Amino acid sequence: MSQTPTPDEQPGDADDRLRTPDEVAERTRERDPLNDPLVDPLSDPLGAPAPATWELDPPAEPVGPSSGAEGTDPWGRLDDPLLDPVPGFVEPPPGLVTPPAGPPPGVAPPAGPPPSSPPSSPPSSPPPSYAVPPAGPPAAPPSGPPVGPPASPPPAYPPVAAAPPQQAPAQGPQQAAPPAPTQAPAPAQEPKRFMTATDFLDRRDGQREQGPATWGWRGRVRRWSGGLVKPAMGPKEQAYERDRAIIQRDFDGPRTIAFINPKGGAAKTTGVLAAGYTFGTVRGGGVIAWDNNETRGTLGIRGTRGAHRNTTRELLEDLDRFRTVDQSRIGDLGSFVRTQGDAHFDVLASDERPDVTGMIKADDFREVHKLLERFYRIILVDTGNNMRAENWLAAAEAADLLVVTSTVREDTGYSGLWMLDALQDAGLDNLKYKCVTVLSDPSPQVDQKLAADLVQVYEQRTRGVHRVPYDAALVAGGVVPYSQLSEETRMSWLRACAAMADAL
Repeated sequence: MSQTPTPDEQPGDADDRLRTPDEVAERTRERDPLNDPLVDPLSDPLGAPAPATWELDPPAEPVGPSSGAEGTDPWGRLDDPLLDPVPGFVEPPPGLVTPPAGPPPGVAPPAGPPPSSPPSSPPSSPPPSYAVPPAGPPAAPPSGPPVGPPASPPPAYPPVAAAPPQQAPAQGPQQAAPPAPTQAPAPAQEPKRFMTATDFLDRRDGQREQGPATWGWRGRVRRWSGGLVKPAMGPKEQAYERDRAIIQRDFDGPRTIAFINPKGGAAKTTGVLAAGYTFGTVRGGGVIAWDNNETRGTLGIRGTRGAHRNTTRELLEDLDRFRTVDQSRIGDLGSFVRTQGDAHFDVLASDERPDVTGMIKADDFREVHKLLERFYRIILVDTGNNMRAENWLAAAEAADLLVVTSTVREDTGYSGLWMLDALQDAGLDNLKYKCVTVLSDPSPQVDQKLAADLVQVYEQRTRGVHRVPYDAALVAGGVVPYSQLSEETRMSWLRACAAMADAL
């Protein structure tokens, strides 16, 4: 028995009845306005239908799919097989079943423009908002006529529970990332230099160790054991070797040391001879002691006498033979200087003739000093007692180091301090660091309080004070017997000469 179909059951666009090819062609002609001969959309703009526009659905709050009846599309977009799904579908939040992207299985994508009439059945619920935010222009609409209705209706998806709404991320102005901190360019490294032969020798010399002990009980143990036991040097022996190394240093030119004190008996002459002996024996030569007294001094008398009696006066008279370098030789000076034998230094005495009344001038000093600088490395100058004399002032000006000699006596100590005051008033620069003090004991017993006072005041005026003990070999006033000097005297002058060499 046949029943009249209800309005919901009338055949339409969404029914699932199969159509014949003639019916599909008829429906296509009915939907296409271009097939109507009475309406020319190119010539009659008023009668032409409005062109179809392709717009994406406006963004909406994300909601879950509608719970439609079984057999319907809960997402509301797959009811019309001619509608092209929006590309770039975003994965829904967890817990939701996402319909597959693209057309349903078994349905070919439309190839023509969208129909001019809206779909026959509107969606039952608002579409979900799982679309990607617009990142560019929409895709171009497909071209060509539609192929036809799908062979089978799209599959129905089971309803799912609605998820809580989620806010889309705010799209604010994109801030530029802070610039990466620029690292300072690495300093250019110097190319590595290979060690040369000189570098090798210098390193070996710096690593040289001191030999075994020769002094005291350490030396006796080494000798008694036949060298099997080799104790290291004690502190005193190490200091001795260190002072010798300082005295043996090389200088970048000749050096002049002037021994000064305007009072007689201040141990200037004995100091020059003791310093000459120390520098000569430790350095091995190249040292001369010069008596720069303006009239007559005693350096030639206290030193070892030679085979001749020539002095500074005779050298000045025969100075022309030494003015040219190609004609002057150090051997030619042998007729004017007096060698000191094992002490390894020479002495140039002052005038010893009683019939000579002339005095040594500043120019005379400069001429002789210039000559001696050509042949000697260290020049020790014994000055006179008149600090107002021209040659005395010339010696103080030309000296690289001044040695203030004094004995532990109040008068000689005062005389040395008065001299320093006068030199300072005369404008001598850097006087404190240009002077060294040698304080000698005139007798076995001296006033220790006076000695302490002199040491304290001279330490304030000079760079150092060195005490020299009393030595009976120097009391007689004759030729200094270098081999008879006491061990304590030699050690004291070794330390004093090391301080002089260090100041140079």
